Amino acid sequence: MKAGFSGRLPLWLKVAFTLWILFWAPAVALKVGIQNYLWLCNLANFLLLIGLWAESRLIISMQWLATALVGSLWALDAGVAWVSGWHPIGGTEYMFDANTPLGVRLLSLYHLILPLVAGAGVARLGYAPRALVWQTALTWVAVPAAFLLTEPWRNVNWVHGPFGTPQGLLDPVVYLIGLMLAWPLLLYLPVHLATRLWQRRRL
Repeated sequence: MKAGFSGRLPLWLKVAFTLWILFWAPAVALKVGIQNYLWLCNLANFLLLIGLWAESRLIISMQWLATALVGSLWALDAGVAWVSGWHPIGGTEYMFDANTPLGVRLLSLYHLILPLVAGAGVARLGYAPRALVWQTALTWVAVPAAFLLTEPWRNVNWVHGPFGTPQGLLDPVVYLIGLMLAWPLLLYLPVHLATRLWQRRRL
């Protein structure tokens, strides 16, 4: 174990997160369908569970990349909308839609928790720089899979339009390729660079 990191993850965190998954996974399947598991943030739940129990720096680091900026932007958009009614980014409108079941909206609050759990794991175990490559590879599998295997109205991983809104300006394949490039460049790379800087200073 590298100097500067405090070692094993606490058992209570593993158990608490396991209990959460045991509640969350069947609830999502019943309320919105298993196709929604292909959301990268939903995949993060399952992978983070594995990473916690395996104490895998790589898996936890991957989910740190997947959730840190996404979760922060989700919280910003939902928070500002809650206070003012305005969505500065978009994508959380369903949280304020009375037609969306309350249970579904409450389940989505995990966007606030995942960055904290993944961040705690990185703080304890350290950050694996190769997570950027592996999380990008996962994204390049999950995004086309969502396009091919889910109904368009779900817009899983925004494969049919950004911020939950269908797009019609670009050919669907061109848009999909752009999305696959934008996801790691805009969402993962900034977190990777910031975490690497933090890691160097801590060591």
